Amino acid sequence: MGKNEILTIGLLQIAPCGSLQSNLNKGKEYCKKAKDRGCDIALFPEMYSNGYDIYERPFADWKNDAISIESEFVSEFGRLAKELEMAIGITFLEADGGAPKNTLVLFDRHGEQKLKYNKLHTCDFSVEKDLGRGEDFYVTQLDTAIGKVQVGAMICYDREFPESARILMLKGAELILVPNACPMEINRLAQLRARAYENMAAIATCNYPDTVPDCNGRSSVFDGVAYLPEMVGSRDMCILQADGSEGIFTARLDLGMLREYRAREVHGNCYRRPEKYSLLVDKKVNEPFIRERKR
Repeated sequence: MGKNEILTIGLLQIAPCGSLQSNLNKGKEYCKKAKDRGCDIALFPEMYSNGYDIYERPFADWKNDAISIESEFVSEFGRLAKELEMAIGITFLEADGGAPKNTLVLFDRHGEQKLKYNKLHTCDFSVEKDLGRGEDFYVTQLDTAIGKVQVGAMICYDREFPESARILMLKGAELILVPNACPMEINRLAQLRARAYENMAAIATCNYPDTVPDCNGRSSVFDGVAYLPEMVGSRDMCILQADGSEGIFTARLDLGMLREYRAREVHGNCYRRPEKYSLLVDKKVNEPFIRERKR
């Protein structure tokens, strides 16, 4: 694999500062540090604009934290992406006229907005019942210094539904970005490993450090390549596993290796039987298992 096929991903495992402006300043500082480390993409944890500070506060309070996609906070990261020539995945609580949404915007290295994703699987058993929901999963072709990369996104709880990553894979995703805000314990890490394995896709997850309540760092990247021709048995797909501390954690994703693997292996979209999966979308069967949102 050629040197120019390596995509460097920077996971900004950083704590919020208590105000929108402070979070903006700190976020920009860490993006610049990520660029100095040679990153092609910098990813923030979930809802970084307010540090996912929606627990132990009434909805009437934290809904006022919501900001527009045209806000200075979001726009500044677009300008910074162009200045640094580095893609930036910024997360925020979005105000869009209805219920606020848990949102990721991905800017490319030219400062152009390439993807906007609203969390689709909101945690309706908890405070997220007051959030608006996303409507679909999206994949974009991201222009990077090493060429075009097909990138999709899911946010935190989305990872617990195999359909999330599967849809992204079917839409062509090679790399799935996952902003996160919860304890990344063994079972959740296993979910990410499984999503990468079963879809032959790289999964990059950025969490808050362990100084943030109910978070423990452990941001990770699984490269999606389980087997190599020259190896007996399988290989560990985990190319990055952070500890709980605050910092920038980088992973070098070999896209050439991933693409060769996807071309020859049988996972992902090979040998599927979609005509047998109709039960997944049968409204009559699924209705008893779909819970109404608690209000």
